[in-house]
Amino acid sequence: MPFFKNFDPYSFDLPAAEVIQKVKNTLRSRSTAIIQAPPGAGKSTLLPLSLVEEEWLKGKKILMLEPRRLATKSIARRMSDMTATKLGDEIGFRIRFEQMVSEKTKIEVITEGILTRMIHSDNALEEIGLVIFDEFHERNLHSDVGLALCREIQDILRPDLRLLLMSATIDTESLSKLIDAEVILSEGRQYPVEVHHSNEVDTYAIGQDTARQIVTIAEKTEGDILAFLPGQGEIKEAEKILRNRFPDYAIFPLYGQLPYGAQQKAIFPDPSNRRKIVLSTDIAETSLTIEGIKVVVDSGYAKSSKYDPKSGLSRLVLHRISADSADQRSGRAGRLTAGQSFRLWTKATQQNLIPYRPAELQEADLTPMVLDMAAWGKEDIEGMAWLTPPPKKSLISAQSTLESLEALEAGKLTSHGKEVHRLPCHPRIAHLLLEAEKIGALTLATDLAAILEERDPLPKEAGVDINLRIEALRRYRKDGVAIPRIKRIDQVAGIYRKMMQVKENNDPFDPWQTGILLAYAYPERIASARPGNNAQFQLANGSIAQIGHKDDLAHESWLAVAHVDAREGLGKIWLAAPINPKDLMPMLKSTEIVRWDRKGNGLIAETELRIGAIILGKRPLKDLKHDQIHEALIKVLRNEGQFMLNWDEKVLQLMYRVQSLRIWNKDNKWPNWSQENLLSNIEDWLSPYLSDIRKNEDLLKLDLSNILYHSLDFGLQNELNELAPEKLEVPSSSLIRIEYKDDGSTPLLSVRLQETFGLLETPTVNQGKIKLLIQLLSPGYKPVQLTQDLKSFWANGYFEVRKELRSRYPKHEWPENPLTAQAVRGVKKKNHG
Repeated sequence: MPFFKNFDPYSFDLPAAEVIQKVKNTLRSRSTAIIQAPPGAGKSTLLPLSLVEEEWLKGKKILMLEPRRLATKSIARRMSDMTATKLGDEIGFRIRFEQMVSEKTKIEVITEGILTRMIHSDNALEEIGLVIFDEFHERNLHSDVGLALCREIQDILRPDLRLLLMSATIDTESLSKLIDAEVILSEGRQYPVEVHHSNEVDTYAIGQDTARQIVTIAEKTEGDILAFLPGQGEIKEAEKILRNRFPDYAIFPLYGQLPYGAQQKAIFPDPSNRRKIVLSTDIAETSLTIEGIKVVVDSGYAKSSKYDPKSGLSRLVLHRISADSADQRSGRAGRLTAGQSFRLWTKATQQNLIPYRPAELQEADLTPMVLDMAAWGKEDIEGMAWLTPPPKKSLISAQSTLESLEALEAGKLTSHGKEVHRLPCHPRIAHLLLEAEKIGALTLATDLAAILEERDPLPKEAGVDINLRIEALRRYRKDGVAIPRIKRIDQVAGIYRKMMQVKENNDPFDPWQTGILLAYAYPERIASARPGNNAQFQLANGSIAQIGHKDDLAHESWLAVAHVDAREGLGKIWLAAPINPKDLMPMLKSTEIVRWDRKGNGLIAETELRIGAIILGKRPLKDLKHDQIHEALIKVLRNEGQFMLNWDEKVLQLMYRVQSLRIWNKDNKWPNWSQENLLSNIEDWLSPYLSDIRKNEDLLKLDLSNILYHSLDFGLQNELNELAPEKLEVPSSSLIRIEYKDDGSTPLLSVRLQETFGLLETPTVNQGKIKLLIQLLSPGYKPVQLTQDLKSFWANGYFEVRKELRSRYPKHEWPENPLTAQAVRGVKKKNHG
């Protein structure tokens, strides 16, 4: 008996039906597959429904990840309609703060971030048989992390777990190689779309400029219009203009923060059959079918979540879309009939669009992800099966942040870290809320958290004090005094109150308490006023920042900073709160500092009382251990050894001899003696010689040449002297130094011409494999000839040189036949006969 009564996938007029059997066959024999299908093909609904009864599922669920909440709910609802089932029974959905699932649920549509939470409670995904990554081309952070974790589960715990990646525009060739997956193409039934280009929109007035162009386009086209704008603000600007211009049109906004009912109005046909204009963010790029659309107007811009150093959180940032995104948007005009796409940028700009959107992983704040991995017990994050590896610098920064929040210690999750991870918000906010609970300031913390997460509701001239924002929020709730963006902040604060189970409070509050709460979220941004009346502050992270001299907080001695420009030099503080230094006492740390000062007198050993980089006091450290001195020396030499050690020509030539042999012979028995590598591994060869070092001058006395030479074993020393000798004996019996190069290029022998009489062949090194470059010098040590062919020089070039220099150096030998003449070091010997 079919799982869904009266459900026949082939009864739906959807192109994806054509590949159902191929998808089934592939997943019966392989664990991973990729489906490329155009928008509207039905891949997000028909394919999951068609796979429910596959034998390899063995009664397990199908999970399907969607990048947006609207798509998550809409797709789940659409599948329920297609199967005539109640939403939340066999087919359900789960998004942040909302879910409709039951014990009967077999297909669960979720937003991408939910997956990692599910893995934490069931790290083998025992109840899941198939994970579908829909619209994978968007390369969101959560989808990349989710895929990496699922691949780990496949490799280690669940080889039977199937993975299916789906998208309309994706680099299938590269992706299939990376994850060893078969690619299944669904041609779809896309109608032709005529693409038009125009002049660029004004980036300072995208909403208004796009609206004006929609007016022109609407007058010369037929059918409903879908316009893509970057964000909610631009949509509202355009909506205002278009409502005035087209009072008889049905004009609907469509963005993530809209109530679900309002979103549905934008998607479905207008009940009064009016011409419709939908003003949407990139929420309408994929997964959703908006009926009746024949015309697309694309501003060419979007907003994506990027790490904002100013706030320490991720924020929406305006950017130009990629070429694949532009194609997705244009395709919306050809789902139901032939259509037109109006791109508000030039053909030249089109040529310069990046082909595919970059992985969010490359530029996002990785703090939540690193916490997730620690909670999952995954220590080697870099070693995971990433499509695009996370930047090492971002991982280090994230770990440092979590350690400052006491969520990690030595890379391990602490008990407090488990509590931080339990809350569905950024670790900074979670830490703030948990600490606020301890000091009885939870209601204030929920207001503060909402303000930190959203855009500043007050204009810049309002001042830096974040307490003014909390007061504005409470006035809005108490007296209905509204300002832009305050309603959204109140909604977020309400979510946090519900999460932490506290009631709304609009009473006056202690502004000092705001400061300590901010310090919990941003311990590295506790700031102490610098000496002098210049409104400059030293932050605990070592940077310096300033606020306006006329600002109310300019003369505070201590601040907790929320938003600060991450510029080099003197930063600018945008949001902060005053803080009572007494509240900072638990954060004070006594630290033993043993370091080497390159520019001063060498060893510095003291105990410092500090908050981060803010030093409140210091005293000399006595009873130093040898290991502490040694460690300080190794650390400074690793970073600054190029300035502190005596890298004279003798040691450089020794290094170049070894490097040349390593390059010439492709032989790893020769160590890598680049200066960079030697400094990186300095403890391996210099440690025994550091025991008596106390001053910078002592370091300069170290004979690096002798130390390095004796770090080679006896056999390599002999080989080095044989294959790449330091000097070469010429016919005059002089030992002439050979000049080796750091890149293994031809060594140089600079020798006076008279000392080479009788030398018929060009000398070699490395067992005759490398000819030396001979620089022949005049008696005055001036270069006269450069050659690797002495035989040719004696036959041809010598006589020209002899003719030119004989009169200038009459006391020196210039024989007719240099091949038989005796080599000499100096001038002619007088004949006393």
